[in-house]
Amino acid sequence: MEVKEIVSATWLHAHLGNEKLIILDASLAQTATGKTPASSTETIPNARYFDLKHVYSDASSVFPNTLPAPAAFEEEVRKLGIDTDSILVVFDNLGVYSSPRVLWLFQSMGHQKIAVLDGGLPEWKAQGFEVEERRPSPLKSGNFKARFNPELLATYEAVLANTLNKTFTLVDARSAGRFNGTAPEPRKQLQSGSIPNSVNIPYERVLTDGKFKSKEALQEVFKPTADAENLVFSCGSGLTACIVMLAAVRAGRSSKRLYDGSWTEWAELQNLTLDAE
Repeated sequence: MEVKEIVSATWLHAHLGNEKLIILDASLAQTATGKTPASSTETIPNARYFDLKHVYSDASSVFPNTLPAPAAFEEEVRKLGIDTDSILVVFDNLGVYSSPRVLWLFQSMGHQKIAVLDGGLPEWKAQGFEVEERRPSPLKSGNFKARFNPELLATYEAVLANTLNKTFTLVDARSAGRFNGTAPEPRKQLQSGSIPNSVNIPYERVLTDGKFKSKEALQEVFKPTADAENLVFSCGSGLTACIVMLAAVRAGRSSKRLYDGSWTEWAELQNLTLDAE
């Protein structure tokens, strides 16, 4: 079965009987910028909890939300009963927030049969579909195999080189204030500001009421990048950049390359900390 990267609540409800379908709950209790969902334990029936922050990020990294090693990702994903041919739909409890990061993680590890639920849990509930309280349940181990694709990852060195010799346009998903240096970063030790050769498309601009805008509306949003052949996406720590990346795909762009370290890594390595002033 062919799966689009963004699916509706009605589509998901209609395909619940597919034995290959696995629903992943990537909900967060709270975001770095202080957003708190109405409920952090309510979920879609039979969804499997995908602990993005604590299990599916590299705990040894000094930076948040870092891409885990393929072997570690494979081991943990198998615990969720995911196979190489599983069809995955991921959602979160803020509409569209953390779920696109999960889509990018799986795609970077070679798994293409994955979609984001447009509007997430709020849209599922708005359609009148059933919910339940999240609870752990025993799962048979899957045979998922990670096949890492380095082309979807931009390193600090690549971004640094791009500031001297531009080969791509960096799209920053943070707020305009953080990008312009007029609003503080949520990580209080960091200065705000922007990486040279980047443009600002705050992730809120690609959404309306927690759902992705239409293809035509998104093409307008991405007009500042119309002349850019190659795009790389960034934010504070590699999470909301994936929202803008998925929106770019809906708008007709093909790039899925992420600067995983994003502004947190850049500011730290460039010594753009408040202690450095």
